[in-house]
Amino acid sequence: MSDTKVTWLTQDAYDRLKHELDEMIENRPVIAARINDSREEGDLKENGGYHAAREEQGQAEARIRHLQELLRSAKVGEAPANDGTAGPGKVLTVRYEGDDEDEKFLLATREEGAEGELDVYSPESPLGKALLGAKEGEAREYELPNGKLQKVTLVKAVPYTDAK
Repeated sequence: MSDTKVTWLTQDAYDRLKHELDEMIENRPVIAARINDSREEGDLKENGGYHAAREEQGQAEARIRHLQELLRSAKVGEAPANDGTAGPGKVLTVRYEGDDEDEKFLLATREEGAEGELDVYSPESPLGKALLGAKEGEAREYELPNGKLQKVTLVKAVPYTDAK
């Protein structure tokens, strides 16, 4: 068993990340050409264009490696069932004890909801762990960073749909 963490992705999220990876790989020659053009301008110590292009290349290569690893270990599955239970891939509406307003967020990995307008909370976060498996109307508690307990009620749990 590998200690690589499995990331569950919907087919839409997998396709979006794969498309991003393909575009970044296709863009490699453009960055390399920019580095070569800047190198030909002369003294590399004081060549801002060269250093900026090298920095861009480093960031792009890091993102490519991250996406390759993520997609290699990803499990692609169907959207979760619309059963009113909190779980990964669901948009949760919650109300914190003492608050009058509801908060809505996506319970998923950052990659799953990367382009959405919703905040994304990991199932591994204290709030995410507390809500996993909760049914609509059920209250749970989790520990805040200051050590106090926060009570939260699951108001609604619906599958995330990436409406683009």
